[in-house]
Amino acid sequence: MTFKDEFADMRQRLSDFAGQFKETVRAPKRERKGPTGNRRVDTAYWNLRDLFTKDVTGHDLRKLVQHDTRETFNYFTREIDFDSLRPLRWYKRYPTAFWRIFQALAYRLSPPRRIAFAVAILTLLLGLVETISNGRVAVLVPGTSGKAWWFISIVLLIALLCMELRDKLDLKGDLEIARQIQLGLVPSKPYAQEGISIHCHMRPANTVGGDYFDIIELDKNTIGFVIGDVAGKGMPAALLMALLQGSLRTLITAGFRGSNLISKLNEYLCTNIPSNSLVTFFYGELTPATGEIRYVNAGHNPPFVIRHDQSMERLPATSIPLGINRQSSFSDSPAQLASGDRLLLFTDGVTEAFNTEDVEYGETRLTAFLKARRDLSEDQLIHALIADVLSFCGNAKPHDDMTLMNIKRS
Repeated sequence: MTFKDEFADMRQRLSDFAGQFKETVRAPKRERKGPTGNRRVDTAYWNLRDLFTKDVTGHDLRKLVQHDTRETFNYFTREIDFDSLRPLRWYKRYPTAFWRIFQALAYRLSPPRRIAFAVAILTLLLGLVETISNGRVAVLVPGTSGKAWWFISIVLLIALLCMELRDKLDLKGDLEIARQIQLGLVPSKPYAQEGISIHCHMRPANTVGGDYFDIIELDKNTIGFVIGDVAGKGMPAALLMALLQGSLRTLITAGFRGSNLISKLNEYLCTNIPSNSLVTFFYGELTPATGEIRYVNAGHNPPFVIRHDQSMERLPATSIPLGINRQSSFSDSPAQLASGDRLLLFTDGVTEAFNTEDVEYGETRLTAFLKARRDLSEDQLIHALIADVLSFCGNAKPHDDMTLMNIKRS
């Protein structure tokens, strides 16, 4: 049995415990009688029990032991090649694996905390040796019991946990502010004008993300609509998304339109974003009175045109993504929305979502969903699609942002 197999077996045992927890802790309580009969002690007992069981479900615990533990283990061991350890004998394989895991954990701590972590692990091992030897082996300090080493190790590990938790909570507060700022950069309400209705939804994989959408009134007869995806996720992608939004609106204010607008935007991005970044981008100009669209698709996922007669078409890419080549040329293409037609735009976080079996949601599944649920309203279709993707993923957390824009001409 490999190290990963043993880890998976441990997660299964914890999952079984979660099921038992649901049956025991969540059993209905007719009367809050404590175990002692003393009112003050019983009150403390129920307060403590509520602290650890309120709003806890079996599903949450199964997610904790099946998904969160796996994701955490994979995060810290993603640079460790366990396959290279298989040829080793067990008495070499397991110590080597634990040593590499220790290194992976230690290198993610600051140098002072790294030292504290090493001391905590060392005292843990000393306590283990003293306990196994039943005190017959005096390690470093003669006469010291294994319990003292255990105590020192636990105190150090709890202190490290509190420090890391404090850092995380501080960062979480900053990220929540950044999330509110990012949400303020995109439209917050549906758009409706002259028979055109536009509904949008953005679901970042993390607190903030790199997807972008926008609706811009270019003049009294034309609406600009945009959806884009900055390579990556999290804070770096969110910063580039803010740069993209500001650059686009500045160029539009300066009077640039169509393919000329995208060319200028590409030049600016090539100059100001890292060389290893790129942006897939769909920009369209819609005339509500006629339903005519002129669009530039810079390497973005081809949107679906859902016709009123139930047929579907795609709007393919017309150029490479932005931010790759300053000399790239861009051209626009025509499209037409008749009365009752819809245009669904999406980012690759929808089609590239994976489930626990590492199977992709994919274009085929998306197409089948749109055919089966085409009668839903614009907003209902978006939320039903996101729900379907999340249901497909199950306990696997989506690793990319998901953004959808649904345009309908009445």
